[in-house]
Amino acid sequence: MSEKVKLAVKDGVAWVSLNRPDKCNALDYALFKALVSVQKQLHRRRDVRVVILSGEGRDFCSGIDIKSLFNSPSSAMKLLFKVFPWRANLAQRVNTGWRDLPVPVIAAIEGRCWGGGMQIALGADFRIAAPDASLAVMEGRWGLIPDMGGTLALREQLPQDQALMLSMLAEPVEAERALQLNLVTEVAEQPKQRAEILAQALMERSPNALAEVKRLYRRRGFASNGRILIGETWGQIKMMLSKNQRIAVAKQMGKERNYLPR
Repeated sequence: MSEKVKLAVKDGVAWVSLNRPDKCNALDYALFKALVSVQKQLHRRRDVRVVILSGEGRDFCSGIDIKSLFNSPSSAMKLLFKVFPWRANLAQRVNTGWRDLPVPVIAAIEGRCWGGGMQIALGADFRIAAPDASLAVMEGRWGLIPDMGGTLALREQLPQDQALMLSMLAEPVEAERALQLNLVTEVAEQPKQRAEILAQALMERSPNALAEVKRLYRRRGFASNGRILIGETWGQIKMMLSKNQRIAVAKQMGKERNYLPR
């Protein structure tokens, strides 16, 4: 694994940290690759129950390392290349990879979360920001559009006019304003500590149920009503046949038992 991303797993929680603090965790090609590599590792690990994303140093991620990528046209093309138009390319996978994980993902945001950093954070299921955090869909300042998968979350979570305003004006917003817009889930003085508390609460629930709820909301958010209802029924049947559902019932009845891997 590249040294540009730190991964530590402890008691079911995977801590993933962008590790370019000297560059404000700006995204170069190696960091894109490293993030996708970590996502693949986490997909294979049955012991991981929750993922917490953060950045080393003062900033979550200040965006694309423009100098690095624009000085290497081949790297920029590798980020955008895809064989199948409907599949995510490398640039998009740093967002969609978190959405595809069958466990909750929490982004703990401090400092700047701009451009590509905002796209990464939008891939998380929950975003907890420090009061002085600054968030922005920044691509418009460079004459570009958001193209790293973040539009999936923006259209799900924000009214269309607010998503358009953020993307067109490309102006940073402070954490409290981001909370009002539903761009973040919570504002907390210590985002990493709050993320850990939330992670512990989530681990009190069946991993099978968490995975199925995430699948329903992520994959069927814009499906027809009929498809949503089919998904709910099929998912519930799977839950009722799982051992972890019986363990959840036992825990509610005061019998302390540990969940099995999903």
